Amino acid sequence: MNNPHVLGTERIGKLLLQYSIPAIVSMIIVSLYNIIDSIFIGHGVGPMAIAGLAISFPLMNLMAAFCNLVAAGGAAISSIRLGQKNMKEATEVLGNTLMLCIIIAILFGGLGLLFLDKILVFFGASQETLPYARDFMQVLLLGTPVTFVMIGLNNVMRATGNPKTAMFTSMTTVLCNIILAPIFIFRFGWGIRGAATATIISQFFGMCWILGHFMMPSTVVHLQRGFWRMKRRIIASIFSIGMSPFFMNVTACFVVIFINNSLHGHGGDLAIGAYGIINRLLMLYVMIVLGLTMGMQPIIGYNYGAGQITRVKHTLRLSIITGVCIMSSGFIICELFPHFVASLFTDDRSLIDMAAHGLQICVAIFPFVGAQIVIGNFFQSIGKAQMSIFISLTRQLLFLLPGLFFFPRMIGLDGVWISMPVSDLLSFITAATALWWYINKQKKTTLPKQNT
Repeated sequence: MNNPHVLGTERIGKLLLQYSIPAIVSMIIVSLYNIIDSIFIGHGVGPMAIAGLAISFPLMNLMAAFCNLVAAGGAAISSIRLGQKNMKEATEVLGNTLMLCIIIAILFGGLGLLFLDKILVFFGASQETLPYARDFMQVLLLGTPVTFVMIGLNNVMRATGNPKTAMFTSMTTVLCNIILAPIFIFRFGWGIRGAATATIISQFFGMCWILGHFMMPSTVVHLQRGFWRMKRRIIASIFSIGMSPFFMNVTACFVVIFINNSLHGHGGDLAIGAYGIINRLLMLYVMIVLGLTMGMQPIIGYNYGAGQITRVKHTLRLSIITGVCIMSSGFIICELFPHFVASLFTDDRSLIDMAAHGLQICVAIFPFVGAQIVIGNFFQSIGKAQMSIFISLTRQLLFLLPGLFFFPRMIGLDGVWISMPVSDLLSFITAATALWWYINKQKKTTLPKQNT
């Protein structure tokens, strides 16, 4: 498994299991410590703290956008270069990814801290929720260099043939967070600030482990002397592919702003808290599918770079089927047990009822979301950045924003919830159409060569 060239020879099913399971476990772990933070905050601080946490989602999405701009691009380019047997440039991509993570993190964290209150008020914070959101985000913004380096290099680690090591890193950070969060929240009385502090300290341990891995000369791709020298060509390639998840997270940021303001107008701070619970639950399953695509990405990237198109198609087909199955399980659980899963986050009966009702509506089209995510990441994996960006933006801009404008005006709070499954269905249809168009285009371009 530490030899990346098995990506071009091993059975696809076995590879997808070997690469996806560690990535899925990593993403589950990341989601779990977000969920565990919310549970500790909901029970240890109160329902308004859950609402304050939901207010911070847009800023966290922006943070994820700039982080994934580098992380996703660096991972995809490094695996493609390995498929092309270009070890020199794969190593240069690693160094450029590290430096970009540090630079962008410092700039983002500094600007975020400087204008934090104004940003949170713009995102929908009220006098009741602003203190909680501020306390949480101040700590996270101070720790952005740690977060960016850990996530960015962890993606590259997975893409360069070390999925189990990447999984172990994620597990280490989450276990630290699970231990530290209740101590800081309940024992030290730090409240929501304690949850954020536990997150950054845990990520620091993970970052140290990753840097140690990439400093070992025995690692296939490792940091070498002069790694800080940045090359415009590599940076452009990283940004080109990273633009897809970047725009997806940026648009998610603005969509959550619309959602929060719409929820506040039709249901108050409690409705924002309900969305905070729903969002954590939905993201658990989305992150599992994203873990699947992280395992899929190096397989597709390597084989696409090596010209083995049959293996690329087989990987895509198997990934789509798996993604649909994962989201279907989430659909069943959330439809059958909505009150139970909502009650994990809070003891407030009104908040539980509101979150359970919204959850059942939001997951109505969930199985189709699995296919849409896989297809979007397929285009990212083969370096088709424009198509990946288009698919990423359809749900947020073309479908969800208009839905958030019209449906709540007609049916109130339920209109906010209904706009989400409607946009999911339309974005799935768009992604499936884009994939069908691309496959047929490839058939037409390869047919003449086969005839000659």
